[in-house]
Amino acid sequence: MKITDLKCTTIGNYPIVRITTDAGIDGFGQAESFKPYLKPFVLFYKDLIVGEDPTDVERVMLNIRRMGSFKPWGAAVSAIEMALWDIAGKAAGIPVYKLLGGKIRDKVLVYNGAIRKPMAGSSPQDYAENTAWMLEAKEKFKIVKQGIGYHSGMPQNVPDFSYGEIHKRGRSANRGPLTEKGLKHVVACVEAMKDVLGDEVGLALDCGPGWTIPDAIRLAKAVEGLNVMWLEDLLTGDYTPYVMADQYREVTRSTSTPIHTGEQIFLRQHFKELFEKQAVNIVGPDPADVGGIAELKWIAEYADLHGILMAPHGTGDGLIGLAALVQMSAALPRNYIAFEYPVAQTEWWYDIIEGLPDPIVVDSYIEVWDRPGLGVTFNVKEAKKYLKDGEGDFFD
Repeated sequence: MKITDLKCTTIGNYPIVRITTDAGIDGFGQAESFKPYLKPFVLFYKDLIVGEDPTDVERVMLNIRRMGSFKPWGAAVSAIEMALWDIAGKAAGIPVYKLLGGKIRDKVLVYNGAIRKPMAGSSPQDYAENTAWMLEAKEKFKIVKQGIGYHSGMPQNVPDFSYGEIHKRGRSANRGPLTEKGLKHVVACVEAMKDVLGDEVGLALDCGPGWTIPDAIRLAKAVEGLNVMWLEDLLTGDYTPYVMADQYREVTRSTSTPIHTGEQIFLRQHFKELFEKQAVNIVGPDPADVGGIAELKWIAEYADLHGILMAPHGTGDGLIGLAALVQMSAALPRNYIAFEYPVAQTEWWYDIIEGLPDPIVVDSYIEVWDRPGLGVTFNVKEAKKYLKDGEGDFFD
């Protein structure tokens, strides 16, 4: 079997990759909805994979992985890798998890970082009410995640929250020391959310990036008695193409509160220092950014050797990304906690993707399905309705 073409289109805001073969088997991958501009980055790799055997996934990836980097290049490489595994599973007639060594678990735990409504404000009461709304989700999530600090509206909405000028443009643009008032406000909001959740549902906190080391330590120690699941991306993370393992280690060694990072990192090499220095307790690579499904599994295995837990990111990965997360998470070692459940941006996505269970999530778990490849596919007739002008041959 040989690859005959690499295609990319955008459906809604999601970049979709399709790889075709001379055997008539095709495979699909998906990137985050935050990257609708990805098509030229994907097609850059076309000449490097056409003519290769798609079932030799690692051999194909050796052609392109080293030519990736921090997003958007890493996202393009990751979506291609997803599509290759989809083909490999279909060709063998087995689900992708069996190609990854078989499943460790029959159902995978997911957490809620995506099913939410806009915050009314940034007060403790606002956080309590918003968290209570999340608690009522029909999926009955066992863990919910809320944004606080620099990963929220607090810098703009809370007077005298931090020292220095507040930037209102750009993703994760704010950074710097908090005032005493600002830090107390963050802690009060965390306490308000825990009062709602009690000890029945875990609370994860998306924090930054942008915190200073002293403030990160103060926050982590202040919430130790609240038993939060983790503090995510305090120092680096969203839109920061560097790791800073020594700085994370200083925070992690100062507290019993679990410290988490990793959703933006591309490739295993950039996790090595985090693990070997015991710099964090949990990492959350995203299969749509880190280099793909197998790359994340390798990272999980190496993390497990160092006693570090896994909570893969996935909030923007869409429904093909969801299928990839399910197949991958079924095969991860026992350091797996849960992955961040992605939802489609618009309801019509659930009409154009076939193969998902209904309901998808029951009591915070997804049953692992056994259909070949990623186990989902497009309803082409319906999906064509949402192709942009000039993209009508994507499914041909």
